[in-house]
Amino acid sequence: MEGFGHYSYEITKRLCESHTEHEFVLFFDRAVDSSLRFPSNVKTVVLFPPTRHPFLWILWLELSLPLALKKHKIDVFWSPDGLCSLLTSVPQIITIHDINFEHYPKDVPWIARLYFQFFFPKFARKAKHILTVSNYSKSDISNTYSISEQKISVVYNAPNNLYEPISEEEKLAIKKEFTFNSNYFLFVGSIHPRKNIQRLIEGFALAKKDLGDLKLVIVGSAMWKDKFLTIPKEIEKDIIFLGHLSLENLTKVTASAFALTYVPYFEGFGIPLVEAMKCGVPILAAEATCLPEVAGNSAIYCDPFDISSIAKGMLELYRNKNLREELSQNGLKRSQEFNWNQTAEKVWTCLEDELN
Repeated sequence: MEGFGHYSYEITKRLCESHTEHEFVLFFDRAVDSSLRFPSNVKTVVLFPPTRHPFLWILWLELSLPLALKKHKIDVFWSPDGLCSLLTSVPQIITIHDINFEHYPKDVPWIARLYFQFFFPKFARKAKHILTVSNYSKSDISNTYSISEQKISVVYNAPNNLYEPISEEEKLAIKKEFTFNSNYFLFVGSIHPRKNIQRLIEGFALAKKDLGDLKLVIVGSAMWKDKFLTIPKEIEKDIIFLGHLSLENLTKVTASAFALTYVPYFEGFGIPLVEAMKCGVPILAAEATCLPEVAGNSAIYCDPFDISSIAKGMLELYRNKNLREELSQNGLKRSQEFNWNQTAEKVWTCLEDELN
């Protein structure tokens, strides 16, 4: 699971466990993964078709879902990824994480872009209430779709409880396993144009001669099939792609990082920021969209469109031990403000308003 998946699972699990007086029906578009565990007040239902194409999204949302909502006598429907049905009278609450596709449409394949730009304004108007993950996204949704901010509530994301600082001995073991015993800058996220990984790589290349044997580790899966990354030959050996990692390995790789380098030019929240903060890992973040809102004084900032600014930030972290220690302590303290239990209860409050 990437960001949306973690968000959906962490909140849904807590809602179901905390409110056993209610029955929850979870709608899936394919067989339910055996690793997912839910309490006895949960029914899982698989609806056809698997949503692997925008045309199939339409069939699922506008045919299968309305019939299922009626069949199972659903009182209120929550969609954690911004999608909802336009053909049902059941009250719907949706989480819109961000609307990057409105500002950077070329970052999304054309067929998905057409779908998003046509349907998301309709979804936003159809929903009884909208949840989003930052004040930046709240303002953006309100301004772009001409929707009152009173209809939108902010509920922050949070890190998994497994993220925590680890011992120097554990860090050495992780570096031995994944980076040939080298310290490393870390990026975590989907391999997607808006994550700005190409400029991150170019910034790293610009700074590399002054960074000793530091590596750049990139963790994440390709979101689209398009190939858009170019690696300069002189630093090929210094960039390590780990693909998708298990949660156990990801927490350890995060906690062992020299610093998190997270420089998307557009983001709704940025869960890797709070994961790094919870591990006491200093951060270089883009001074863009919601990222300063989330990272606060746990990061230094750079211009995501300027590779020299990215390189300068990397070098500042590399050279300034006192700064790294300050950011680490700030992050440990700030991470306490982000908690899945609190987030789930805020989501529940919105759902309960529709039940009463």
